[in-house]
Formats: sequence, structure tokens, C-alpha cells
Amino acid sequence: MVAVRLDKVTKIYNKVPVVNDLSFEIKSGEIFGLLGPNGAGKSTTIKMLITLARPSRGKIEVAGYDVINSPEQVKRNIGVVLQQTSVDGELTVWENLEFHGRMHHIPHKQRKELIDRWLEYVELGDRRLDLVKTLSGGMKRRLQIARALLHNPQVLFLDEPTVGLDPQTRRRLWEIIKDLNRQGMTILLTTHYMEEVEFLCERVGIIDGGQLIELGTVDEFKHKYGEGIMVTQKSDPEGICGAVRIDYQFFPTVQKANEYVNNIEDRTGIMIRPSNLEDIFVKLTGHQL
Repeated sequence: MVAVRLDKVTKIYNKVPVVNDLSFEIKSGEIFGLLGPNGAGKSTTIKMLITLARPSRGKIEVAGYDVINSPEQVKRNIGVVLQQTSVDGELTVWENLEFHGRMHHIPHKQRKELIDRWLEYVELGDRRLDLVKTLSGGMKRRLQIARALLHNPQVLFLDEPTVGLDPQTRRRLWEIIKDLNRQGMTILLTTHYMEEVEFLCERVGIIDGGQLIELGTVDEFKHKYGEGIMVTQKSDPEGICGAVRIDYQFFPTVQKANEYVNNIEDRTGIMIRPSNLEDIFVKLTGHQL
């Protein structure tokens, strides 16, 4: 089954296409990473998927429903965690979830059970009566996840969910995301952390200039562009005093890269290593993520 489908989607602002003829599918039950440099059209794509923006052209289906013709059905079947803190700091942890449950018209008994279940799941059961403004950043993000899951959505959208969090908290959220996926949830993730994508995502779509420029698994990317890379550090005569320029050259394997370097007389400033997703992202977009 397909959980999310975009078919030739275009979004135009002030006569400029921010998203341009974008097409891809997310399979039911997979974690899909959507990557792109700033201004690539990621946020606009997410807004269209969660019904906050209307596509200028093309068709979008989420959980089997058209986002234009059936926006209410889409909203009932998605959970959203934005990078900005969107829980109410003046309410308690429990009151935030109670309010959300009522907005989704979840019956009282079921609502209470779901609140208890998800608070325990994100390890906030003992903070249920605390004001949200007293929580740490990581706790607030976990509360946002609990709220997004309260109405049992089919698809979860995570827009840079770990930005600004310490490494330990980020790892805990990774565990939660992996566990939700094991339970069958479809997840779309945007992030600026390459190791996050490599750890979590089964497939990755890279967009730039509002268009899809690559789609596949990390292993497929490495096989296509090269599993080995030669990094060369050179002085930049046109740069500021002491500036250096770093060049990257891909090879099919690390062994091939080493064989190439062995034939170079001056190996100063040269390093050979396995390639990673960020190397490929830079090659494709010209930007670091």
C-alpha cells in the first residue's frame, strides 16, 4: 500500500514555482527522509501534505484521501510534530493532551486511556500535572510526539524533530521513532542531521529548487555515486589569508581510491575514507545540509 502519494505537484507563490512538478510515493510502514538545502521547497511540501497549503497543480493523497477534496479525513489520519514548540506552556502536560483529545472528539473514557498510554510511552507519566513551561526542550518534544499520536494516526510527519536537542535526548527520540515504525506507523522525516537519516530512514528523497533530484536508499546512492572518496585540502589563493579549499572526488570503492592515490607523487593534504550521505548531498546540491 501507498501511504503518501504526490503526483506532479506544483506550488506557486508570487508567480514563482516553489515546488515544481514534484512526484514521489511513501510506502505504508516505512520511514522516509525528505532532504534539501534551505529554500529547496521542503517546508512548502510538508505544508501541502498536512493541508496547511493548497497545491497550485497536481494531486496529493495521504492515507488514501485527497488533500483538496477530503482535508478533514486527511487531518484525522495524520500526526504532526513541527520543529517549533507548539504545546501550550501555560497548561499542564495533561491539559495539553486533554485539549487535543477533545478537538478530535475522542470519547472521555477512551481519551483518558490514550492520554495515560502515550504519556507513559514518552516517559512523561510522572510529569502529567506539571506546567509545560517547566519542562526541558527534550520533554516538550516528547510531549509533542505524544499529542501527535493521541488520535491514532496512520501517518506521522516529523519536521526536524531533534533540532536543538542534546545528543542523548536525540538518541532517545530516535528510539521512539524506530519503535513507532516497528508498530507499523508510516513516518516522513525532515532533518539537517545526516547520521539521523542514515540511522532511521529506509528511503530518502532529495529535493532542490522545488524538484526531486534523487530518490532511493543510502546504499543505492553510495553504489551509484561511489563508496570511496578522496578529500583533498588545498590552499585557496583567491580566499582570505590562510583559507583552504577542499575538493572531493568519488570512487567506486575505497580500494579504488587508494589505488589512485598510490600513483600520486605528492599526497600532501589528501585523505581517503568511505563516502557518506552528506558527501553525496553536497555533490548533488552544492550545499552542505
